[in-house]
Amino acid sequence: MSERHTYMPRGTCSQVILIETEGDVIESVEFIGGCDGNLKGIGKLVAGQRVAEVADMLEGITCGYKSTSCPDQLSRALREIEAGNA
Repeated sequence: MSERHTYMPRGTCSQVILIETEGDVIESVEFIGGCDGNLKGIGKLVAGQRVAEVADMLEGITCGYKSTSCPDQLSRALREIEAGNA
């Protein structure tokens, strides 16, 4: 059974990240706000991937002068899902 998760990113242009998982696999990711095309692309690329692998891959990516990014915030959301906090 799929689970839906909502994450409120901090320090980015996106306002909400909606994540659907089936066990430890990402079914879908949707960003509300932010760079539309890039974030749709990220959603397509991570669908079908394991939560931990995507979190490892995206962790620490920055955006311009910011200390975080939408991919980094997705990584943080996935870590919360792994820990059972989302």
